[in-house]
Amino acid sequence: MSDQHIDPAGNTQAFRAFAQAREQEAAAKPKKSPLLPIIAVVAAIVIIGVAAFLLLR
Repeated sequence: MSDQHIDPAGNTQAFRAFAQAREQEAAAKPKKSPLLPIIAVVAAIVIIGVAAFLLLR
């Protein structure tokens, strides 16, 4: 048997600290707003509509 003993409680505590840090880091990041893609799609539809109107007129 080995004389080296690794304390599993230390490893568990380290993992818990790591997991909590990751959760806090994820919560701190601002969520991306879906507003920009929606605006881009609406703008593309308007541009295509105006172009089609001018070509078919």
